[in-house]
Amino acid sequence: MAQFSPTRGRRRRGPLWREGLDGWLFILPWFLGFLIFTAGPMLASASISLMNWEILTPPRWVGLANFQFMLTDSLFWLALYNTAYYTLLGVPLYLLASLLMALLLNLPLRGIPIYRTLFFLPSLTPAVANALLWVWIFSPDFGLANHFLRSVGLPPQKWLFDVNLAKPSLILMGLWGVGSQMVIFLAGLQGIPQALYEAASIDGANSWRRFWSITLPMLSPTIFFNLVIGIIGSFQVFTTAYIATQGGPQNATLFYVLYLWRNGFDYFKMGYASALAWVLLVIVLLLTLLQFRLARRLVYYEVEETA
Repeated sequence: MAQFSPTRGRRRRGPLWREGLDGWLFILPWFLGFLIFTAGPMLASASISLMNWEILTPPRWVGLANFQFMLTDSLFWLALYNTAYYTLLGVPLYLLASLLMALLLNLPLRGIPIYRTLFFLPSLTPAVANALLWVWIFSPDFGLANHFLRSVGLPPQKWLFDVNLAKPSLILMGLWGVGSQMVIFLAGLQGIPQALYEAASIDGANSWRRFWSITLPMLSPTIFFNLVIGIIGSFQVFTTAYIATQGGPQNATLFYVLYLWRNGFDYFKMGYASALAWVLLVIVLLLTLLQFRLARRLVYYEVEETA
């Protein structure tokens, strides 16, 4: 009968132990970066949200006072309304525009790669340059938008300087960057098996029926992905409003993140700004969970059906 040898056991465990050590060494840079640049600031923000800290003065513990103040803060509710308005109108518009562009650019036409590049390039424009460009386009005096209105016999508008048109103008500005969503839709369209369209054509299905019964169901995971990313991005809109309107006129474009930034870096209310950041996290998290719950009934995954 063979006797157990401790050294033999250690030799057998040696390679596995070294592999585990190698794995930890490989993920160590990411893990340190996560602790230092993500988890650490989040924990610090959570503690600061329970304090009254104006940067130049020592922090003072106030508990949930910052969160309680939100309930009576009219600007908080206005910023939340402006952001919800932008989300409800902008996200569906961007999804529809990017989907239509992807459908057109998926056609087997000559020179289609050139058109795809041209439609995608605007999304690579830096956000600040994009905002400055549209400020010039929407200029009430010499902007291209009013020049077009005058050419067709319509009166000029104030656009970004009009309380009623400021938010719709910023939503139109966002159309400039739908090229990234278009590329994702285009990848989804090219992943649909052509055999499905051929079979539907043989059965007599017209173009609309093929789109409704094949394209949309097969593209639903891509639509769901763009919807989730679009809603998260819409709640973080900041640069265009900060450059173009500074939240005006009359706080018509005071979006949530812009209000958060003002409290932190204009009013030096770091405690209240941190509380706003955590409320934003909860709102986005709840909306994302709701979308995933609805996706169980609305999103079609071919792998699940064939498994």
